[in-house]
Amino acid sequence: MHIVLGANPEADQPWVADAVADLVRQSGGSVAVVAVDEVELERLTAVPRSVFVERAEQAASAAVRRLAAVGIEASQTVRSGRPLQQILEFADEERADLIVVGSSTRPAVAARLLGSLPLALIRKSPRPVLVVTHPRDPH
Repeated sequence: MHIVLGANPEADQPWVADAVADLVRQSGGSVAVVAVDEVELERLTAVPRSVFVERAEQAASAAVRRLAAVGIEASQTVRSGRPLQQILEFADEERADLIVVGSSTRPAVAARLLGSLPLALIRKSPRPVLVVTHPRDPH
């Protein structure tokens, strides 16, 4: 099984890497971590792209380190653009069997207005998508 883990640059979600580690231990396989900087056009951002890229690199690195701590090797990739499109393209390129992401970190009202990446992935992906919630999240 080849898993693509979508690391969230906006929130630290170590439990997502833990869930992927459990899956790999149970089924074997490999992991590719991807984080997307969420910058489509640099001229439309208030801060330099490098700030967004750095956040994405930190998120991907944190997931890779967490996996490595339990003996699981993972590759790391940072992409630019819309997360939905970039994660789907990356999963295609990787020929992933499964995409794993954390649940939305946006408040419920914002998720309804702006959309939720996990829900969009579920709707658009031709691959199975596993959405991992925070272990203490009752929802």
